[in-house]
Amino acid sequence: MSETEHESPFEFPCQFPIKAMGKNKPDLDAIIVALIRPHVENLSEGAVKTRLSKGGNFIAITVEIEAQSKAQLDAIYTDLNACPHITMTL
Repeated sequence: MSETEHESPFEFPCQFPIKAMGKNKPDLDAIIVALIRPHVENLSEGAVKTRLSKGGNFIAITVEIEAQSKAQLDAIYTDLNACPHITMTL
């Protein structure tokens, strides 16, 4: 096990919810999936869940993945945070 993985509180592989939020635009979920897919081998069809804010102006998208390493998660969040359509990630 590498030193980086040892510092993580997670035991890999594990199920991990990637959460991203942005303005409610019709294709935001597709944008998020397109950013995550290069980092994940098998992304199941039921992996994506969306939820609108109370006023409907924002949308929260959760993509459940099987995370393989901390480095994989770091790479996913780097790509998501670089996207101008995404205002926050968790």
